[in-house]
Amino acid sequence: MEAIVLAGGLGTRLAARLNGIPKPMAAVGGRPFLEILLGQLQGAGCTRAVLAVGHLHKAIQNHFGPSFHGLRLDYAVESVPLGTGGAIRNAMSLAAEESVLVLNGDTFLKADYAAMLRFHAAQAAQITVAITRQAEIARYGGVRLRGERIVGFEEKGRTGEGWINAGSYVLNRRLEWPSTLQSSFSFERDFLMPEIARLAPAAFRVDGFFLDIGVPEDLDRAQTELAGF
Repeated sequence: MEAIVLAGGLGTRLAARLNGIPKPMAAVGGRPFLEILLGQLQGAGCTRAVLAVGHLHKAIQNHFGPSFHGLRLDYAVESVPLGTGGAIRNAMSLAAEESVLVLNGDTFLKADYAAMLRFHAAQAAQITVAITRQAEIARYGGVRLRGERIVGFEEKGRTGEGWINAGSYVLNRRLEWPSTLQSSFSFERDFLMPEIARLAPAAFRVDGFFLDIGVPEDLDRAQTELAGF
């Protein structure tokens, strides 16, 4: 198993808490959040991860070096911010396996990633999106499903219960990127949404714990709710 972890975000909403470190290095239970994600990957059988880094990337590279508990680490360094889409496309150029797991560096999802890769292969999908059901989707936006496929995304703001994009993906290494994309772009807004009919993403349903640490109140929640991971 091979993975890409997006670890280049600015962490604007957490600036007062970060004290000059990149968002994925925010302390959770006395250790960097990124350690939790890498430990999860290592435990799932992942043998190599590419960290897509940019903002304050030396703090990440100096902390982890070339490996983490036997998990080989490589770095795709952005000289300018590339957005989530540009970062994934850039890091995919370093991928060696045909299907690559992609995680957001500020989101924890308790998922069986080996099962997600098997599901992706069984669906013969170009992209598989992990989805999880939330009691309130306003912060995230929702997904519309038809069977095992995603047929649409809903904008943030609608209240109520529903399925959301949980920020974990499996992508084919030879995925075709439209030539109209700029070097910096949003993976969901500029790629998934407008290309939804062509891509027909598979939906991998996950009922495990989900937490995005991108706002202070959820970083506070993480101190206790991720203590066992």
